[in-house]
Amino acid sequence: MNEAVKPEVAERAAPATPWAPPSPVPEPSPKPPTSPRRHSLLRRIALVIALAAAAAFAWQKFEHTETSSTEGTKAGRSGPPPQTVRVAPVTLGDMPITINALGTVTPFETVTIRTQIAGKLETMGFAEGQMVKKGDFIAQIDPKPYQAALAQAQGQLAKDQALLAQHQGDLVRYEALNKQDSIARQQVEDQQALVAQDKAAILTDQAQVQTAQINLDYTHIVSPITGRTGLRLVDPGNYLQLSDANGIVVITELDPISVVFPTPEDNLPRIAARLNSGAELQVAAFDRANVNQLATGTLTTYDSQVDVTTGTIKMRATFDNSKGALFPQQFVNVRLLVDTLKGVALAPNAAVQVGPSGNFVYVVNADSTVSRRDVVTGPGDGRRTTVNSGIQEGDKVVIDGLDRLRDGAKVTVVDTGSAEGATNQGPAQGTRSSKAGGGPGDERSGDTQRHHRRSVQDGLKGSGVGSQSSGSPPDAAR
Repeated sequence: MNEAVKPEVAERAAPATPWAPPSPVPEPSPKPPTSPRRHSLLRRIALVIALAAAAAFAWQKFEHTETSSTEGTKAGRSGPPPQTVRVAPVTLGDMPITINALGTVTPFETVTIRTQIAGKLETMGFAEGQMVKKGDFIAQIDPKPYQAALAQAQGQLAKDQALLAQHQGDLVRYEALNKQDSIARQQVEDQQALVAQDKAAILTDQAQVQTAQINLDYTHIVSPITGRTGLRLVDPGNYLQLSDANGIVVITELDPISVVFPTPEDNLPRIAARLNSGAELQVAAFDRANVNQLATGTLTTYDSQVDVTTGTIKMRATFDNSKGALFPQQFVNVRLLVDTLKGVALAPNAAVQVGPSGNFVYVVNADSTVSRRDVVTGPGDGRRTTVNSGIQEGDKVVIDGLDRLRDGAKVTVVDTGSAEGATNQGPAQGTRSSKAGGGPGDERSGDTQRHHRRSVQDGLKGSGVGSQSSGSPPDAAR
């Protein structure tokens, strides 16, 4: 029968494949053993981690201990470490009020000797640079023409005097005849007029004689003042005329001599008040370099008006110049002593500081702290300043180490001997000493407070502390 064969039957009907044993499964190959280098690297990493953990733990413990120590120290000290400073005492003394100016040596009298008549210059009676007195012979002009003129005038005078005598005798006789009615009255009056004319002629002749005598005297030239002659301006033998511009010689008075100097008009009221009270204001003249004192004099007077272009007024001081220290037209520095303040408080210039509210100083208290005090200052000089209020005699003011001071700060005073010497220094040196202490811009200000405190304590040890300026000691730089 042709029936379709089912797949299952067909599959079963297929010839069977011979059996074969299953192939063995390959086993995985064993891993190679770990190298010794890898084990060493792992040990090193573990060691580094352990050391880092130990260091972090130790650092935290150290910081906690240091913080506790610092807080304890701050609590015991109640503030920052003491600042090293130098001080100077406030003293009572006199303060001179002076005015400095630039002046010119000006003689009281300067005369150019000129001829007053025309004539030939015959001789000179002086040597160049010679000191002459008033009335000393200077020059001689040819006198012969003037001697002749004098003789002529004298002759005319004698002639007119003789005519006057004759006419006066005639007048006497005419008057006697007139009383006897022997002559007319008109003749007597004419004779009287003639006598009057003779008298007038004699007056004219006397004037001519006097003029001739004066001209003759002008030929003999003498010095009108006492002073020093300069270089001669004309030589003997020259014909001199009244129109000559140069003259014969210049004579300048040297002793006494004056110095003229300008000062601002604001100083005039004080100076005028002192002069009007009868006080003598001393004036010192120094050389061009303002180093050597040349002479000392007194203020004599001042000009009658202020120079509107400069706002100054000229003053004249008189000097005794017997030694010739001052010479005409010499440039000098003038120091005028206007007044002297008696018994005022004096502080070194280095102690006075300038703040937003004005001047102030730091005063050291008995408990080694400083107090800031506002002061009102007055006149001063190159070393000291007068203080009108704020401090008193005996107060110790800080002159060095001011840069980092604050009100109420603790201080350590050192080198008081040098501090007294610092009062004799100018303001410039005081400024330098202050700068030596270091300011906010100092490189050492960037150190930690722990390092700074340790450095200050090291710096205060030993005998060499006094030679150091205020501020961080040299150890702090290390």
